[in-house]
Amino acid sequence: MNNIDFTACPECDLLLKPTAPVVGDKAHCPRCGYLLHRPRKQSIERTFALSIAGLILIFPAYFMPIVGIIVLGKSKDGTLWTGVINLFAEHLWGVAVLVFLSSILFPLLNIIFSLLISVHLYFKKPNRYLALWMRWLQHIDEWAMLEIYTLGIIVACVKISSLAELKFGLGLYAFIALLIVTGMLASSLDKVLFWRQIGQLKPEKSNVNGADK
Repeated sequence: MNNIDFTACPECDLLLKPTAPVVGDKAHCPRCGYLLHRPRKQSIERTFALSIAGLILIFPAYFMPIVGIIVLGKSKDGTLWTGVINLFAEHLWGVAVLVFLSSILFPLLNIIFSLLISVHLYFKKPNRYLALWMRWLQHIDEWAMLEIYTLGIIVACVKISSLAELKFGLGLYAFIALLIVTGMLASSLDKVLFWRQIGQLKPEKSNVNGADK
């Protein structure tokens, strides 16, 4: 009897035979209708390019002025990083940690892991940490929430606009561009394809080690 590797539906745990839909098609669970796989076109290449773009944008988005307030001729600029520092200074520890993790650390790690994995898959370079990086990427992706901070910026600007003059810095434009890039990165990364490619690279590594012996 041939051995068949079954996969479980994440929603209802139904055991299914692996499928390989083409780009444009979708694979749904026959029991609950959960979307199992939707192949993305040139997923590895797009993830590679978008990760580099995100890494370039993330530093000006974090450290350049986002919004400045002008009161009585005096201007005070605010950055994403100084916002976290001010929350700590105000002893709002929980909010500060949440903003730091969801708006700074996790998006940065998301981009770094996406770049590390995609560059290895693009150049077909085996690495024993690929599976670990992929697992971390899947966990971190759920907590990287730049859009939540974007809503906070919009609400703050609406409330302050009636009290003081606002000026928008280059950090805001970098932040918006970063938000767009991370959204495209999330939609371009084909997790099923990435896992399949990671699994195919492992035998190559073992064969090379065996040949060296």
